[in-house]
Amino acid sequence: MGGCVGAQHDSSGSLNENSEGTGGRYKLQATYNIAKLNQYLSRSSDWSTFALGRNQPLKKEKPKWKSDYPMTDGQLRSKRDEFWDTAPAFEGRKEIWDALKAAAHAFENNDHELAQAIIDGANITLPHGALTECYDELGNRYQLPVYCLAPPINMIEEKSDIETLDIPEPPPNSGYESQLRLRLSTGKDLKLVVRSTDTVYHMKRRLHAAEGVEPASQRWFFSGRPLTDKMKLEELKIPKDYVVQVIMSQPLQNPTPVEN
Repeated sequence: MGGCVGAQHDSSGSLNENSEGTGGRYKLQATYNIAKLNQYLSRSSDWSTFALGRNQPLKKEKPKWKSDYPMTDGQLRSKRDEFWDTAPAFEGRKEIWDALKAAAHAFENNDHELAQAIIDGANITLPHGALTECYDELGNRYQLPVYCLAPPINMIEEKSDIETLDIPEPPPNSGYESQLRLRLSTGKDLKLVVRSTDTVYHMKRRLHAAEGVEPASQRWFFSGRPLTDKMKLEELKIPKDYVVQVIMSQPLQNPTPVEN
């Protein structure tokens, strides 16, 4: 073909201008092709297809995994709360994280149809059909840990020691008074006035007086470790301004305002 006479390629396969008369035209065509490719890759949906291949529907099989230590339901919830609280701060878009959280909850509760609808509605791509690796329409990558999708195979039952222990009241005005920072599972932060001789159970009672949640419905955690009812505050050695997480299994009832 006459129009191609003299056209040469370099070692990378790109057209060059070694032939007179036609080099400029081929260079222009190559520049145009590169511009079209960049335009193609810049379109989010096309980028997902280009980079990830075909989108797969969400598989129904739940991941099976074993925790490094036997885990209670409260510990699992605390671990999940920590992930969902911190994950959006690293990368990705908050609205996608919110959609993934809702999809993960539906998936764990075997509502596969709802989980798939949430994924499709948010234009989330699953290259492997699993929420452990997914992408949004801009090509951002999101990874959900398995503990957000299913409980471990070595879960243990959490038992309260209130039923078996007769925890005595601390002597009146014993120890020293301080403020303990709490973060409730409702998202509320507060400072609770406690005494160093208080046990966790007595501090739960103080929280009950302030927030209306029965002690038996509270689970306290510090640095991921569950706090049992018989532990004393002075034994826990919680540094000043550190936060204790409180998972509550019932809604607040007639809460009393507490100063932050």
